[in-house]
Formats: sequence, C-alpha cells, structure tokens
Amino acid sequence: MSNSGINSANLEYIEQLYADFKANPDSLAVEWKSFFEGVEFAQGGKFGMSDKELAVFQLIQAYRADGHTEANLNPLYAPQAGELLSLKRFGLTEKDLTAKFQIGSVIGKANATLGEIINHLKATYCGTLSLQAADASPKEVQWLTQQFENNPAKLALADKKDALSSLTKAETLEKFVHTRYVGTKRFSVEGADSILPMMDTLVNKGTAQQVQEVFVGMAHRGRVNILVNFFGKPEEYVFGDFNGPLELAEPIEDFDNDVKYHLGYVTEKKTPTGTCKVTLAYNPSHLETVNAVALGMARAAQDQIGASGKKNVVPVLIHGDAAFAGQGIVQETLQMAGVHSHSTGGTIHIIIDNQVGFTTSGKDTRSTRYASDAAKMTFTPVLHVNGDDVESAVRAMDIALRYRQEFGKDVVINLLCYRKYGHNEGDEPAFTQPQMYELIKTHATVRELFAKKLAAEGSVDAKTSEDLYNQAMDRLQKIYEDTKKNPPKLKNFKFEGNWKGLRKAKDADFEKAADTSFDLAKLKQIGEKIGSYPADFTPHPKLIKLLEARKAMGAGKENIDWGMGELLAYGSLLSEGTSVRLTGEDCVRGTFTHRHAGMYDFKTGKAYFPLADLNPKAKLLVAESILSEYGVMGYEYGYTVHDPKSLVMWEAQFGDFVNGAQIVIDQYLAAGESKWQQMSGLVLLLPHGYEGQGPEHSSARLERFLQLCAQNNMQVVNLTTPAQIYHALRRQVCRDFRKPLVVMSPKSLLRHPRAVSSIEDLAKGRFQEVIADTIDKSKVDTVVFVSGKLYYELLEEREKSKKENVALVRLEQIYPFPATQVTEVLKSYPKAKTLVWAQEEPKNMGAFQNVYFKFVEVVSKAGLKLGFEYVGRPERSSPATGSVYRHRTEQAEIIKAVFNR
Repeated sequence: MSNSGINSANLEYIEQLYADFKANPDSLAVEWKSFFEGVEFAQGGKFGMSDKELAVFQLIQAYRADGHTEANLNPLYAPQAGELLSLKRFGLTEKDLTAKFQIGSVIGKANATLGEIINHLKATYCGTLSLQAADASPKEVQWLTQQFENNPAKLALADKKDALSSLTKAETLEKFVHTRYVGTKRFSVEGADSILPMMDTLVNKGTAQQVQEVFVGMAHRGRVNILVNFFGKPEEYVFGDFNGPLELAEPIEDFDNDVKYHLGYVTEKKTPTGTCKVTLAYNPSHLETVNAVALGMARAAQDQIGASGKKNVVPVLIHGDAAFAGQGIVQETLQMAGVHSHSTGGTIHIIIDNQVGFTTSGKDTRSTRYASDAAKMTFTPVLHVNGDDVESAVRAMDIALRYRQEFGKDVVINLLCYRKYGHNEGDEPAFTQPQMYELIKTHATVRELFAKKLAAEGSVDAKTSEDLYNQAMDRLQKIYEDTKKNPPKLKNFKFEGNWKGLRKAKDADFEKAADTSFDLAKLKQIGEKIGSYPADFTPHPKLIKLLEARKAMGAGKENIDWGMGELLAYGSLLSEGTSVRLTGEDCVRGTFTHRHAGMYDFKTGKAYFPLADLNPKAKLLVAESILSEYGVMGYEYGYTVHDPKSLVMWEAQFGDFVNGAQIVIDQYLAAGESKWQQMSGLVLLLPHGYEGQGPEHSSARLERFLQLCAQNNMQVVNLTTPAQIYHALRRQVCRDFRKPLVVMSPKSLLRHPRAVSSIEDLAKGRFQEVIADTIDKSKVDTVVFVSGKLYYELLEEREKSKKENVALVRLEQIYPFPATQVTEVLKSYPKAKTLVWAQEEPKNMGAFQNVYFKFVEVVSKAGLKLGFEYVGRPERSSPATGSVYRHRTEQAEIIKAVFNR
C-alpha cells in the first residue's frame, strides 16, 4: 500500500476526530483533546494539517500496531530491526529527528522532536512488554493503548518483595527436586518462573475486581510447581508421590490414581480484598483437551451465581506454545468465546512459549510469527512479554485481568521464555537444539536476574535475597525428611459443596430400579404447556399440527412419541427445580426434526421455548453449538463436574460424529472416576441405527463405548420406547450418584407408529433394563435378545410368520449388564433351548463381542441348558454399506435368519 493511501485514510480519521472535537470536546480522549486545543487545523473550512505531521502520526500508529515486531521479548536472543517501523516507510529521514511535531501530544509529548517521540514509542511498545491488538475493536484498542501510554505501572516495594518470594519458592522447589530425585519427570517451570507471580497477581488484583473464583486448565510445564506454590498443595504430597505411590486414607477398590502432573486441586486463597477460590482441572496427556473442560466448569459456576457470574468467575488457560499453535481444540474453544451458550465472559490465556515443542523447534511447530497467532482468528488482543522480566509479566497479567473485566472478552498473554531442561528432566535437549541449550546453560535464572535488579535499585539487598533462598531450601529439606518417615495419605473425594447429598455408586445400585415416577396431573399440565404458544407468537405453519398433537398427548388422548417423551422429561425435572442443558449442532429442532424444544416466530424470527419459564428456580438451555464435537463435549463434561445436579446433555448430529471427541470419551468420561475420583452425569445422545444411510450415518460405534466399559464407569443404552428415554433421563438426576449415560439414540423410531408410550407409562413407570416378551412362554424354544430398532423389524416379521416359538426380549441397557434381570427372563422360558443375540451391526462391531461373555456367564451361573447363536452382519471393516439396495437385502437376511435358523 502506498504512503498516500495510508495517509489519506489517516487524514479522514483525524478529520472525523476534529469534527467530534468541535461538536463535543469532552467526548475525545484527553490526548486528542489537548492536540486539537493546541493546533489550529481549520482555515476557511479546509483541513490544513501538514504532510510531515501526518507522516509522524502514521509512524505513531505503526508503533502501536507493530511495535511488538521489534520488542525485546526473547530472553535468549536480541530483537531485530525490520521495515515496519523504518523512517523511510513513512517518508521521513534522519534530518527530521530534530524537528518538533505537535502531533506528539497524542502520546503525551506535545511539541516534542521526532527523536523524542520515537524514543518514547520504543520505550512504550518495544520493551519487554508489547501489544498486538490492531484487529480488536476501536474502543478496545483505545483502552489498551491508554494502558501502555498513560499507565506505565511500576511495582510497589511490597509487590516486588512478594514477587521475589514467589520466584524463590518456585526456583528452590525445582532445584531441590532436581537433586533429590535425579532424572525423574516433573516438567519443571524453570525458564518460565514468572508464571508464579503472574498467577499471584491474578488473584490479588482480581478480588478487588469482583473475582471470587478462578478455574485453571493447564499443560504439564510447571504444573507441579504451580500446584505447590500457587494452589498451596503441601510439599509432602509431592515428595510422597516421588517417593512412591501414595495410598488413599480410605481405600477404594476401583481407584487407580494418576501421575502427579495430571492431578488437579481446589483451595481458597486469602487476599487483602477478599477470598478467592481457585480450582485446577485434572487433565491427561492430551493437553489442550482440558481447555474445554475448564471452561465448562467455569460456566457452570457462573450460571449458579446468576447475573454477576461472568464477572465473579474467571477461567484461565495455561498453554504450551506448540500446543496452542497446533491443536485444533484451541481453535474450537476460542470460537466458543462469543457464543451465548458457551461464553464465559472472557478467558485469560497464558502461553508458556519455551520455543520448543517436545523436541521440535519453533519454526517447525507453526507457520506464523508467534505461537499466539491463532488468537488473531477471533481478533483477540495479545500481550507479548519477556519471561525474564518479572515486573513486565506481572503488569501484563494486571492489564489482561482488567481488560477481561472491562470487555468480557478473551485475552492472551504470550510469555516468551525458555525451557531449562528437555521436555522432561530425563531428556537431552542438546540433541535437537544444541545452540539454544548452549545459551541456556549460562543464562541466569529469573530469580537471580530479579534479585540483582532489586539490589541495584536499593529495594532488596543481595544478602536478604540469599537468606530467603537458603531458608526456603532448609524448609524443603525438613519436609522431605518428615515425609520419608511419615508418608501422607491421599484424601478421598468429599461430597461437599455442589456434590453435597450425593455419594459414590455401589455395585448393588445397578440391581435396583430408581424411583423416576412423577405426578400424572402435573405431567399433563406440562404437556399442555409444551403444545401451547403465546397469542402474539406465529408458529411455522408446518408446526401447528405437531403442537396440536402434543396437546393431545399431554392430555392422554394420544400416545406419547419420542420427542414428546424427551420434552416431558425436561419439563418434569424443571418443575422439580432441576436445570436442564442440551447443546449440539442441531439440537433445538433436532437433526431429524423431532424435538422442537424451541420455535421461531414465522414473522419475526423471535425464539420461544415453551418450557423456559416453567420454574424460576431452574434454567432451561437448549442451544445449537458451534460445529465441534471435541470442544463442545469437553465443555459439557466440565459443566457436569462442577454442577452434578443439573441434567446436562450433548447431542451428536449423527452418531458417528462422536468420533471427533474420542479423546474426551477415553480420557475423561470413561476413566475420570478411576483416575481422579472425578464423577460426571453427562448424557450423550448419539443417533444410531441401520436405515441405509451409508457407513457414516448408521453407527455411533457402540462397540467402542462397550470396550471402555468397566467398574460400572458409565451406562450404555439402546432404547425402544419414549417411556424409556423419559425414565433414563430422569434417572440421571433422581439417583443420588452420578454416572455418564450414553444413549444410542433412534432415528426411524422417532416416528415409528409402534414406538410409543402412554402418559401413564411415564408418570407411574420406571426404567426397564430388560423388557420381556408377552407371548405364551410355554411355546418358546428360542429366546432372541435384541437392542434398539431391530426389535420392531423382528416383531413385524414374527407377526407375519406367526413364529410363536420365538421370544423377542429387548436388552435396553447394555452396560452395566443387567445380569439379574436377564437371568429372570431366561428362567421364565422353561422350554427354551437356544439363546440368540441379534444385531444389525457387523459381528466385530455393535454389542456382540461384549454381551457374548456376559450371556455365557449368566447361562452358566443359572445352570441353564442353552446353546448360543449370533445373527447379524458378518465382520466388516466399514460399519455399513453405501448402497440402500444392498442394505435392504442385508437387513432382510438378518430378519429371516432369526426365524429360519
């Protein structure tokens, strides 16, 4: 772009400011008001600013936007000058350096020389803290500019001493562990030590800014140190972990624990302006997954507080540089920031940019200048800071916090630092970064640099700093010795706070039915509300018939279909004071247009949710999400961790799309309770069923969930009636323990004429793990167990063929396997000789390879003489055929094989 083009744009901008000044001088920022007051711009109505003044203004704007490109941000390497800030680019020369320019008043340097202006700009934007926010809104840019130009914050002496103490504790812990546990993994914070005083600043300043609670999601780097020196986890637990696995104070049979750098923590930190609860989320080695989980936890806390929740609860995500640049989950969570169903009022992101990803150099971890550049996608401001300068790091956190509270938006702090050792302390980093590690070998620690600076300015003398260090080492030595003599016991999870009134499930809990009944009269009232709409609301013409049918269903005049069964479950829970949250890609209408939890005015587009105002003490949120499985499911899981008393559901557009969130399922949903004593009641609704829609829209990969099932860790169901989904959803909340629920949700059954229930089935019934057949048991010689929609196809064939010797039993809950109920059903058929498992999935998929061993065990224990047979598709590499004609042939063969074996 030519200079004239740039100058023209800026001239228009200044002319507009001048017009604003003439209309209302007080509407402008102080620096612009002073500028216009000191210069006569208008002569005869024509704007008369000189080209040189305009060029200097352009230079000032360039420093504001691009000063970070020449800033002193890297602790290991000196900054390089570029073309973006060169005088030549703006039509200026060195001769102009001594000339005075009135435009300098916009940075508080009225009538200063160009040289003075540039020196001021370099000090402001090219030091150890710099700003990258050119794409943010004008209001945000102005606010951030003022923080840099008008608030050159200096730490008070007390704050400097606190920062030194924090750095000392961080460094001594690392050095102590390094000498006592040689080569043991700890992912040390060394090189990024400034993160500790930054976190202290967040809480200490935050409590004066309405912050009551902070949720942190972070990677491995520095985690153990932050657990101890920020969260306050006692050192004896850390040393105990290094000495050997710690035992629980009260042993739990199915508790497996996890490595120390995956563990979370909760504590309260007291500050001069209040108390702040801080929570570190548990996370596995799939690092950035925790971003979504921590955000979900924070949103749950915000929703519980109410209107001020987003000011009171702040999520903080601490990322690795390579991970922030390379992991898709980062983009997903950034993209959720402004979406009403998943916003958290702004997340503070801190990138620990140690310039190496495992063994990969920065140039190979991304295609951008900074690791933080993914944030530009959402116009998120970035504060770049040199990790060796503690005061700049603390100032960055202070600005980030106040920006977040002011604008309710995400902000990124890119902490450029280094990693003292390899990815872990057993690695040799010089194999892949030999030159960098030669520099790191002789590089002073962050504490040493800060102590030297404090001594030079007379704040804290060298001896005091050294004494502080020695005292910290002596303290660690004593704790180390005590821990060897008396290893601490891990504390069991306490059912307190949001979990008060709940408990850990026992095996016996899955042998008895939960009471999910509900008053029939109240249920009918809810049904009436579901089918109604306000007088000033115009529904879509195609929905009027549906609403009339729902009114009739609610009154008991027509049978309940699937969508109505779901909505009645939500309504009954809301009326009891339980909040309901459902998100997914098309979940308001439903992918298959069965739900219509909300409707949109045909004339105005205004949304109406019939159940939203059912109970002021409970909230309903049904909302379409961004096109993400991984991030959104992780978010909803996090929500359930903090709020176990709401019904929280995530729906896949098609069941197979759940594959995109496999990390959340494997690491959190399936194993969270075993690893961390972290329970969840999240419900997954996954459309599943073979209707000829091809390999990508048939299977929700039931077999993968069943492979993960053990120790009663979750529930997997494939249901056949609206009453069953109603009771399954109510059961999630009515029981006094929490387990994830995975629903192989139907497609064709949503409107199947036989997949219906009476309203009495909902009000007075209960969830049935097994639904027995009603035919004459004395004639039965073959008992077929089936799950999901295949049941109705088999039922239709039996009625046609009149095969009264074949019983069709529905296994509604596949896991935990209902052995007691299955045994009772099998014993009720005295003449049965054959047990058949029928499924529409291929033999290596679906439930067969899981239930086979369960059935064999049941038959053996019951002493029954039954042969076992499989009917279904043969083994396949793809879940289903892409040909609808071949599908029909295969389906017909399965149905025929059940009755003609």
